[in-house]
Amino acid sequence: MAKRRRKTAVPPSASDTLFQMVIGKWISQAIGTVVEIGLPDLLAKGARRCSDLAREAGVSEDGLYRLLRALASVGLFVEGADRRFKLTTTGQLLRSDHPQSIAGYARFTAHDSTWRPWGQLSYSVKTGLPAFDRVFGMPVFEYFSRNPEAAAVFDDAMTSISTTEARAAADAYGFDGIETLLDVAGGHGLLLATILRQHKRMRGVLFDLPHVAAGAAATFARTGVTARVRVESGDFFRELPSGADAIIMKHIIHDWDDDSATRILQTCHRALGSKGKVLIVDAVLPPGNTPHFGKLLDLEMLALTPRGRERTRAEFAKLLRGAGFKLSRVIATAGPLSILEAVNA
Repeated sequence: MAKRRRKTAVPPSASDTLFQMVIGKWISQAIGTVVEIGLPDLLAKGARRCSDLAREAGVSEDGLYRLLRALASVGLFVEGADRRFKLTTTGQLLRSDHPQSIAGYARFTAHDSTWRPWGQLSYSVKTGLPAFDRVFGMPVFEYFSRNPEAAAVFDDAMTSISTTEARAAADAYGFDGIETLLDVAGGHGLLLATILRQHKRMRGVLFDLPHVAAGAAATFARTGVTARVRVESGDFFRELPSGADAIIMKHIIHDWDDDSATRILQTCHRALGSKGKVLIVDAVLPPGNTPHFGKLLDLEMLALTPRGRERTRAEFAKLLRGAGFKLSRVIATAGPLSILEAVNA
């Protein structure tokens, strides 16, 4: 008796692969929408009927069913009998209480403050100017300072991705000899808190704009480091608190053009002593055609920020030289970011 041959998986055609890329915006907006209306949290305890979910969320049952069905087709939910849905292992990461949650970032990606500027990406490519300013009539950080709801979505997004990034950075770098660490533009303080929890004798300073830094107290209380950290506010283009052994900045330098980034680094240089270090936690773009998250994130910088950009190692080294620093080494982390360590030149 002849053996039945197993069917071999047919790899997707070039056309199929390209088509999935083209419709990526549908998936992104669908994920952001399902987070916005709180569905992953409603499914935290298991499968539920779509009718019950729609009633509790206050949305159209027909619209919700079609949304969940679409996201089930890409592996985030599973549809069972009687229109019952449950989260997949991947979908669980959209719950706000999941330790590896990216719900905040998913919501931000579909939010008006980023969705509309991305719709004007061609303007940024043609002019080199941020589409955000064209859409909203002001720069992105001024917009957030004037719009608390949008600012809260952005802050939650940064905290969301920072959970994994902070742990990766804390694990990758030794922090030897650093008694006081200054986190510049540290948001709600998750990176600083993560580092302080691993280094019990270290003290920290969080520096950010007042409306942002106000959210850090809860993070420090939750992580048990309040007694070892203080919060200060101000303008990092002008002055930073002195006395720290090192300054760390995550996802900050990439927000700015070269001249502005150099000014920030010069402020860091003035605040540090002769033996101080600056640690930049950002994407470091590899050469050539090597795939990297930062190469796509660079388009977000182009469309949204004041001429911000992702940079190569050589470009970072040039920035640092212009501010009086010398790039000493680049340390890879377990995630897409690296740590660039620089010392006084």
